[in-house]
Amino acid sequence: MNYYPLISIIIPCFNAEKTLANTLAQIYNQTYRNIEIIAVNDGSIDTTSHILNQHKDKIKIFKQEHRGASAARNLGFKHSHGEFVLFCDADVIMDKQMINKMIDKLLRNPGKAYCYSNFKFGLHSFDLFPFDGKRLIKENYISTMSLIRRSKFIGFDESLKRFQDWDLWKRMLAKGDEGIWYPERLFEAPLNNKGISKFNVKNIIKLIKRQLK
Repeated sequence: MNYYPLISIIIPCFNAEKTLANTLAQIYNQTYRNIEIIAVNDGSIDTTSHILNQHKDKIKIFKQEHRGASAARNLGFKHSHGEFVLFCDADVIMDKQMINKMIDKLLRNPGKAYCYSNFKFGLHSFDLFPFDGKRLIKENYISTMSLIRRSKFIGFDESLKRFQDWDLWKRMLAKGDEGIWYPERLFEAPLNNKGISKFNVKNIIKLIKRQLK
């Protein structure tokens, strides 16, 4: 690989004092070096702000009243400059070559909008499969922790409390934009990770209504 585009890593932070420093260390340890790190403090009331300030020479910090992860991600995106973006939860463990592997995959496949990978959630490993648009309509199998081309990102729906990632992938699919699978586990998330969508009937109904329009 002889082209190293800027990648923006955007971290929504809400009361992340127990995990944030470790996640930042994981990002600093990435083998891919041309990155900018943007952290959005989503109205935290713990020591998240103090931890972010300790890293102010290495990251860009923004803050907002507590409006949720989707609003924080969208705000971070507005202040980013990368040709590619990764929305990173504040409590993940990343393979040190995660960014390098994903960007290489996308550069080799210019027709794909984003790259997703296998991952571990709590004690459970999720070994995924090649992109399947029909399956995506019915099943939320792609994590927010995917590397996305800036030109293809269309924003998170801030009115949704759950399934924001699934909603994004389906709206992108409706525009003809598909992802590509990297067949390795590139990150781990704890069982209480707030960025992994959980079942919520009201949001499922909202997504189905949008589909039928």
